[in-house]
Amino acid sequence: MEEENKKKPHSTRIFKDAADMYSVFELYKEDLKEQSKEWLDVQYVGKDGKRVSDAQKVPMTYEGFKRFCYNDLGNIHQYFENKDGYYADFVDVCSRIKEEIRENQIVGGMLGFYNPSITQRLNNLKESVEQTHVEQRLFE
Repeated sequence: MEEENKKKPHSTRIFKDAADMYSVFELYKEDLKEQSKEWLDVQYVGKDGKRVSDAQKVPMTYEGFKRFCYNDLGNIHQYFENKDGYYADFVDVCSRIKEEIRENQIVGGMLGFYNPSITQRLNNLKESVEQTHVEQRLFE
């Protein structure tokens, strides 16, 4: 009876297993290194103003990973949503991917590679200051 209740893999699966999905995520990270060559920081240094170009670090994003997969494999949002339970065996790898993306954004923001304000908003981070107001009577 328990065997009958288990969901069968969806017929339109893109990835064979979680390891396959993570290997595609690794390819996405390599693609970001290639993209960084398109985002150059140009500076003029020295007394002669020599032009120097440095590739910028391109941040990981969930949307970027979905786009990367969509271009070559198809739409992967269902793996992360797992609405019908067809992708239950991908829950761990999806969490790992999202956590790795979030960590990349947070660390990049803290080190100044990415805009800290945008990093905070993307990751629902905020600084809160607790203020208490005490009313004191001057004359009694």
